[in-house]
Amino acid sequence: MIEPTLALQTAIRTALIADPAVSALVPASHIRAGGSRPDKTPCIIMSDGNTALHGQDYTAQRAAWVYMDLHIWTLDAGEDAAKELAFAVTTALDKTMTIEGGYCDHFRVTASRFPRDPDPAYGHGVLSVEALIRWIV
Repeated sequence: MIEPTLALQTAIRTALIADPAVSALVPASHIRAGGSRPDKTPCIIMSDGNTALHGQDYTAQRAAWVYMDLHIWTLDAGEDAAKELAFAVTTALDKTMTIEGGYCDHFRVTASRFPRDPDPAYGHGVLSVEALIRWIV
């Protein structure tokens, strides 16, 4: 199993690329991890995330809560385009997540926000997600 935030980023990216509604709005190469304003738009940038280790569930099992933000960016398309893309992402993630080398016992989008960027040409949305990930050591 890879580190829990990396495992979740991989699972989210895989789910988004596989979804026809998302891929119609964002090229696969524009769905990535990172922490800055995008160099290409539209795009979805996953934050580094936070992990709260839950400890041992059984002798060889470990669990962790993972919290992450997904930043939705559009350019010259208005705030409504960011909201449309955020809704497509939320819908695409409304399913069981498959984690490489482990299990995702819980996953959900917990919040959405649409802060105004200082440059009015950008549309920006933030989706917060949480997951309970379990793996065998």
